Amino acid sequence: MPIPATSSLGFRTAAVHAGEYPDPATGASAPNLVMSSTFVTRDAIGFSAHDLDDRSGFLYSRWSNPTVAQLEAKLCALEGAEACLCFGSGMAAVSGLVLSLLAAGDHIVMSDTNYAGVAELARDTLPRLGVQVSLADCSDPANVAAAIRPNTRLVWLETPANPIVRLTDIAAVAAVAAEHPGVRVAVDSTFATPVATRPLELGAHYVMHSLTKYVGGHGDAMGGAILGSREDVAALRLEAAIHYGGVLSPFNAWLIMRGAATLPIRMRAHEENALAVARFLEDHPAVTRVVYPGLPSHPQHDLARRQMRNFSGMLTFQTERGPAMAERLAKELRVVHYAVSLGHHRSLIFWIDTPDLMESSFRLAGAQLESYRAYAGDGVFRMSVGLEDPEDVCRDLDRVLGSG
Repeated sequence: MPIPATSSLGFRTAAVHAGEYPDPATGASAPNLVMSSTFVTRDAIGFSAHDLDDRSGFLYSRWSNPTVAQLEAKLCALEGAEACLCFGSGMAAVSGLVLSLLAAGDHIVMSDTNYAGVAELARDTLPRLGVQVSLADCSDPANVAAAIRPNTRLVWLETPANPIVRLTDIAAVAAVAAEHPGVRVAVDSTFATPVATRPLELGAHYVMHSLTKYVGGHGDAMGGAILGSREDVAALRLEAAIHYGGVLSPFNAWLIMRGAATLPIRMRAHEENALAVARFLEDHPAVTRVVYPGLPSHPQHDLARRQMRNFSGMLTFQTERGPAMAERLAKELRVVHYAVSLGHHRSLIFWIDTPDLMESSFRLAGAQLESYRAYAGDGVFRMSVGLEDPEDVCRDLDRVLGSG
C-alpha cells in the first residue's frame, strides 16, 4: 500500500517512497506507468463523475489515473496537504482553480508581480468574464488589506515572485484574509518548493506548483498541481478536471514522480550553487546588483530566513548595458543555457526587460511600478542556477561578462 500523506517519515524518505509501492503482481519496485484511458469496472456505477467517491476506483483517466494518483499522493506528503489535483501545466492549474472559484461579480486580489501568463490571465481574461481584479504589491500586507472588498473571494500570492524574487509574508497575509469570511488564499510556491516553504501550514487554503520546474527538475515534462483540503480539492476535481479537462498525462506524471524523489537533495544543491554564484556576481565589476533571498543584501532577507528553509536556486542580476549584454550571453555562453523556464538541472538565464514586460504583461504604474523597479531597474537577468559545479558556472559567466 502507498505511504500515506500523514506518515511520520522524514522528508527525504517521503520524497522517495510516498505514493509508491511494489507492484502486487510482479513485485516491481519502480511505479508502473498506466497509460490506459479507461478501466474495466465490475460494478454498475453511474456514468457521471458526480456518482464517484473514494471507493469507486478508476473509471476514466480524465477523472483519475493510477500513475497520476501516485504522484498526487507523493505531493501531498511533501506539502503536508490532505489532497492534490494534478494538471497538464502550471497555467492549467492556475486557470482551473481561479475559474472554478470565481464567477461574474466576484473579486480577486492578486500580486502585481507574478508569472507573466498568470498576470495576463488576471488583466485580460478575468475582466472579460466579469470578475473584478485588484493588483497589489503583496510584499506589504497592508496593501492586501486595503484591496479587499465585500465581494472578494480569493487572494492570489506568489512568493518568491517571478521574475524579481520579491517575497510575501504568507502568514501575515493569511491573517489579513481571515478577518474577512469567505476570502480564500492561494499561493504559487513554484520558486520555493515544499522544501523551502509550506504555505498551507502558514494559513493558505491552496498551494500551486508548476511541476515543470523544480518538482520535475529535468526540463522534460510539463505539469501543474493544486493542493489543499480534501473537500476543496474534491470540488476542484469535479469542476476543473471534469469540465475543463486540462489534466496531467500519466507519462508526464511518471517522469515528474521520478524527479520528485530527488527534490530534497536537488534543492540543497541548488541553494548551495546559487549562493556561490550570487556571491561571485556581487563581487563582479560588470554587475551592478544581485537579488537573491540567501544574501544579506536582499531587501527581505529577514523574512526569507523566517519563511524559507531553503533559499532555492533563483536569482537576478543587473549590468550597465542589459540588452547588449543579453546579446552576448545568448551567443557566447557554453555551460549556462540562454533559455526561458527554471528549476532544471541545467543552469538557465534570460533577460527580462522592464519596459517590455510592463507593456505586454504587467502594465504597472505609479507606486507599483516604482516598487517593481526597485528590484528590477530597467531589466534583470533572471537566472536559475542548476546542478553543475558552481566554479564552471561562474567561469562561464565571467568569460562573457568581462570587466563591464
